Amino acid sequence: MPTARLLPEYLVRRYHGWKATTYEENKGWYQHLAEDGQHPRCMVISCCDSRVHVEPIFGADQGEFFVHRNIANLVPPHNPDGHHHGTSAAVEYAVKALKINHLIVLGHSRCGGVQGCYDMCSGKAPELEEKDSFIGRWMDILRPAYEALPEGNDAERIHQLEQSSVLTSMRNLMTFPYVTENMEAGRLSLHGLWVDISSGALQQFHPETRTFTTV
Repeated sequence: MPTARLLPEYLVRRYHGWKATTYEENKGWYQHLAEDGQHPRCMVISCCDSRVHVEPIFGADQGEFFVHRNIANLVPPHNPDGHHHGTSAAVEYAVKALKINHLIVLGHSRCGGVQGCYDMCSGKAPELEEKDSFIGRWMDILRPAYEALPEGNDAERIHQLEQSSVLTSMRNLMTFPYVTENMEAGRLSLHGLWVDISSGALQQFHPETRTFTTV
């Protein structure tokens, strides 16, 4: 079994810098968070992509958002089969235990997961079709959206697939009984967003027109 190693020195230095400045200047707030627990009003399901930094986009403080990140911000359909379901567990905890009021799916431009799905479905990434590919089997969630794409150039279709990843997750969230129950009772609202990493533009999905428009 490989032996774990100590943190790289640059991360150790960054930690000590944070502890001496940010933590010390806000020690009371951190102690409050620890003693009072978390009470976020909003859950954000975002991509793992390191370029997507959820809290700064909305000026959120620590403890304000319950954030779950995975490849391509996807949510699978509700499927209580007794197997491991990390994303579904996060949704269940947010809605049932934390009693959040807002559930946001946040997609983004230049998404590697969406690109992988596009390449897989168009025959350019046969390795993702292998049964032992975790990425490929995860991106199968988005395969129906690829098959529904209209004709066009690759860039246009990939952009549409990025936004379809948001809509796919929103539809699948509606298969969770406690999500729809809380929405119908007015205790929970569902939102779809897409952010352009380069320009910083944020778009939101309008269910009436079935379009994304800039916020």
